[in-house]
Amino acid sequence: MMSTVAIVGAGPGLGAAVAERFGREGLAVALIARNLAKLDKLAEGLSAQGIAAKAYAADVHDRDGLSRALAAAADEIGMIEVLQYSPVPRSEFLRPLLETSVDDLAAAVEFSVYGSATAVQQVLPCMTALGRGTILFVNGSSAVTPNPNVTGTSVAFAAESAYGQMLHDTLSEQNIHVGQLIVPGAIRDDDPVFAPKVLADRLWQIHTAKGPYRVTVG
Repeated sequence: MMSTVAIVGAGPGLGAAVAERFGREGLAVALIARNLAKLDKLAEGLSAQGIAAKAYAADVHDRDGLSRALAAAADEIGMIEVLQYSPVPRSEFLRPLLETSVDDLAAAVEFSVYGSATAVQQVLPCMTALGRGTILFVNGSSAVTPNPNVTGTSVAFAAESAYGQMLHDTLSEQNIHVGQLIVPGAIRDDDPVFAPKVLADRLWQIHTAKGPYRVTVG
């Protein structure tokens, strides 16, 4: 079986571009998100390009469901060598500070920290068995610079960043690279810096170069 890139939060923008980029390099693709119908269309498009791809429905707030989706991908299309964790934040995570409730913060932390930790713990045995692996986090600028206009992501992305940094420092001895791509702007097809295909190339470089933990676009 082929090695697999699992994209948690796959969609028609960055997720599709990463799937194409890594798929061209010979990896199978597991597309994971909530809407199975949309994922199936993405998988069909990838298959038409000769890329082995399969869709799995899972919500990052459902830890058991996310674990099952990743386990199924490893069993059905190939052991997971690369994990990308990049689900799109919910609108309640993007509220101003004084309009953000405790429940909003709890949901944001569950989304960014518990979800990513669930995914990482599920795929680590695959990477250990392969003797190699890459874990990729994709975040906006609030992961680095707190912004009171987007309180939930400022808090949760910062925690996710700290988790990723610790993984980077801990797993490097096992030939497992952990990297974070900070995208301080809107992802748009017509942007020479923030276009999905450009960002997918950056993520491929992070995977292959295995350099520092954090890379910032721009």
